[in-house]
Amino acid sequence: MTIWEAVAVCVAGIGAGALNTIVGTGTLLTFPVLLAVGVPPVTANVSNALGLVPGSVSGAIGYRRELSGQRRRVLILGSVAFLGAIGGAALLVTLPSSAFDTIVPVLIAVALVLVIIQPWLSRLARRRREKRGESARPHGGVLLPTGLLFASAYGGYFGAAQGIIYLALMGLLLDESLQRINAVKNILGAIVNGTAAAFFLFVADFNWTAVLLIAAGSAVGGQFGALVGRKLPPTALRIIIVAVGTAAIAQQLLR
Repeated sequence: MTIWEAVAVCVAGIGAGALNTIVGTGTLLTFPVLLAVGVPPVTANVSNALGLVPGSVSGAIGYRRELSGQRRRVLILGSVAFLGAIGGAALLVTLPSSAFDTIVPVLIAVALVLVIIQPWLSRLARRRREKRGESARPHGGVLLPTGLLFASAYGGYFGAAQGIIYLALMGLLLDESLQRINAVKNILGAIVNGTAAAFFLFVADFNWTAVLLIAAGSAVGGQFGALVGRKLPPTALRIIIVAVGTAAIAQQLLR
């Protein structure tokens, strides 16, 4: 890897760390750059997963204020994310890389629609609970862990735009602000990336130069993403999610 290629990978890591913290699509920056500098696809995927872990942790630290009062929720949903990540990582070493090519754009598109209509759906659900005299389930009932299990399996396999899927599911099924949901999303992303990377240590080859460059960049980017993301009003955050998600769909379809 030349000095300029190393700079490109590190800069992509900074952007990925910021994007993962705000939205959750950092892989769409780093993965193509790794391929462009000559890293083989599977090696690029696993190196990227490990390199982005510091960025997810950095973003979660930046959002620590929004995590207040959500410890039990994080423990429950984090356990589900851990199990899903193991399943997804196992799929990566057994299935062909084209296995998710068709379904990924559909998943992202559905998630974007849910993000857009989530305020309306939340108000509808709130009115329905008030009529029935019920309170919101703090952990999303059965539907949220089930959805997060599959989303985390996808995250362990590849992970492009998994954060958007997390935001859509939690936004729909939790009675919380988008910023507090985003804080939990960052924790789940760190768990999934870390679990998948630990699994890959035993079954795949890493490009350690790429790992270190992405790790350094994503740690910086995570702090920057938290600084910016926490100041965004819900409408602006949704616009960014939709814009980045649309770009993700386009990239997947043009691959």
